[in-house]
Amino acid sequence: PVTDGSQELHSLCAQLEFLLQFDMKEKRSFFGQRKDYWDFLCQGLSRCRQEHEGVRFVTSLDKLKTPVGRGRAFLRYCLVHRQLAESLQLCLLDPESLREWYYARNPFLSPQRRAEILVSLYELDSITFHLAL
Repeated sequence: PVTDGSQELHSLCAQLEFLLQFDMKEKRSFFGQRKDYWDFLCQGLSRCRQEHEGVRFVTSLDKLKTPVGRGRAFLRYCLVHRQLAESLQLCLLDPESLREWYYARNPFLSPQRRAEILVSLYELDSITFHLAL
């Protein structure tokens, strides 16, 4: 199993975060705080019929104060529960929402690149992650 001490884990998480932030449009909350990929994921998953367990878990953690911290916790939760590809796929279903959050260079806006990314993420489901949540 992959644990918190794994160098590959740190590299994977850094790449996932880079991908989710790449060419992202700057958005601000009502109070002026910059929105990040956590907000994109929450919006995408909110279109589902019921609340995502990962979102519920992360929002229950009082120590997390920033969108980036919440996003990182969500990625770790999804890796442990083998839900990363499915969760991201749900967020990528709406092309209009993608254009709202990302500029044209983001690979999520290319159907071919999006499919390649999702195939790779579904392959992660076969790996066991034992991470501190």
